[in-house]
Amino acid sequence: MGKNAKKRNRAGILLPVAALAAGLLWAGNFTLSLTELTVSSASLPAAFDGFRIALVTDLHGRTFGPDNDWLVEKLTAARPDLIALAGDIADEESDLQELSRLLPRLAAIAPCYYVTGNHEWRMENRKQWFELLKNCGITRLENSFVTLSRGEDRVILAGVDDPNGPADQKTPGQLLEEIHEASPQAYTMVLCHRNDQLERFARLGADLVLSGHAHGGVVRLPLIGAVFGTHYEFFPDYTAGLYKMGKTTLAVSRGLGGSRRIPIRIANQPEIPVITLRTGETETRESR
Repeated sequence: MGKNAKKRNRAGILLPVAALAAGLLWAGNFTLSLTELTVSSASLPAAFDGFRIALVTDLHGRTFGPDNDWLVEKLTAARPDLIALAGDIADEESDLQELSRLLPRLAAIAPCYYVTGNHEWRMENRKQWFELLKNCGITRLENSFVTLSRGEDRVILAGVDDPNGPADQKTPGQLLEEIHEASPQAYTMVLCHRNDQLERFARLGADLVLSGHAHGGVVRLPLIGAVFGTHYEFFPDYTAGLYKMGKTTLAVSRGLGGSRRIPIRIANQPEIPVITLRTGETETRESR
């Protein structure tokens, strides 16, 4: 076989392999999955049995389909009662004009509550971002909490700003102390961007913590899971799914986008976890 024939054979093999790799990389970054999670607790009031929360994190301004239609369609199909925007929805390079078209569409699906992530505090135009959220009908929980009602039953939804925010901001401990003083027996959910706060919120008595930040470990390997942590450590914990400590459950999303330093994801499809709350014995169940 001549040299030209060998080159043609190699090209005939490499081109399909390269096309397959490119297709997998695109699918792993620009397609969406819904992950159904169930969290049960004896503390949950009966009226909130079946309450569904869509957890949206780490979008980093990425778009899914024309005008983010794929993202809106996925969230609409999930039928959430509440959309939790747990930080890094925007970052330093995000197009606020594009996000201004997305946010009202999210607010039309279900009530939306937002907390900051680490990247949003790095944005030079973060004041405009915060104003945009308000104008689009998104409630920002700025180290604060709201009471959600169904009939005569109540639960608390709290939100903590990312530590990249003001140095003198209210601490999670101070916020949870306020909640326990106001509603000592209330089922308490906390939006917190950082995924490494389970031990803290277990000590503080939260029932459910909703987080992102880890990007699912960026790369995920079969049987191993996450490869990289947010501090560039190998094989971190708390990167996707449900984790439990005492009565506290942590739900972590793999997120939707990528950061400026690591913009791609490998074997780590963007996801929207949908958490269904159930009244019953304290336990967690997960299905993918």
